Amino acid sequence: MNTPVRLRTGVLLVTGMSGAGRSTALHLLEDLGYEAIDNVPLFLLRTLLQPGSEAPPHGAIAAGIDIRTRQFSVESFLAEVAPLQKRTDLDVKLLFLDCDDEVLARRFTETRRRHPLAEDRPLIDGIRHEREVVAPLRAHADLVIDTSILSVPELRRLVNGHFRLERGLGLTVTVTSFSYREGLPREADLVFDVRFLDNPHYDADLSPLTGKDERVAAYVARDPAYAPFMEHLTQLLQSLLPSYSREGKTYLTIAVGCTGGRHRSVAVAEDIGRRLTASGQAVSVRHRDTDVGA
Repeated sequence: MNTPVRLRTGVLLVTGMSGAGRSTALHLLEDLGYEAIDNVPLFLLRTLLQPGSEAPPHGAIAAGIDIRTRQFSVESFLAEVAPLQKRTDLDVKLLFLDCDDEVLARRFTETRRRHPLAEDRPLIDGIRHEREVVAPLRAHADLVIDTSILSVPELRRLVNGHFRLERGLGLTVTVTSFSYREGLPREADLVFDVRFLDNPHYDADLSPLTGKDERVAAYVARDPAYAPFMEHLTQLLQSLLPSYSREGKTYLTIAVGCTGGRHRSVAVAEDIGRRLTASGQAVSVRHRDTDVGA
């Protein structure tokens, strides 16, 4: 007689810098089917996950814990998490939400909220002190998401990509173009620089267009370096993606950059998307900086 396989209960611990979006992330996880609980005291977390406790309907719990949580300390948090991660009936992961200090300060100022560690000190000092306090949590995190320039839809895309419950869907790939002048996409796993290709920006007829236009794509593809680059890149990606899947990764972001994020990177990102789609890979293509410039 076959012994029934007992599914592991997914436990996602959501922490990070105050104001970095923990509450928003929990709402997004709840939309995905997680049993989401915010500000869980550490002793209650232990009780909630006792062996034999009834699992949530979808077998997944998301618990928000940060410096405002009752009886919180980094040392006690890590001490509580360590035995949970060793249990065979649980799949425990730690998500850390981060954000630039200046952006956090602006968010607190705009919302007129008081930072929990800035009661008797300037706001920026409280933020910097918190960063020092929670640094060990960031170091232990399974995933760090920087929300400094992320919109809520972009955060939803990342949360859904990394933590959706329908694991049977396999690896989901997002290809994004970007401008180096605007900085690297913080969510990128793989980054490719295509500034070596001929630039359509200097063609007066093509400059106002983007790499999604067939004329721009054809101009970029005429560069003698284009075909061998794309052939090698496609082979590289097709060899890497199965390995990521075997390691349990469910979401991968491939970033392609050029100077202005309008022409070369867009054309290449679109081509990568078509090639991976043709090979049977689930792919979405987005363009971050098409309104930036050259």
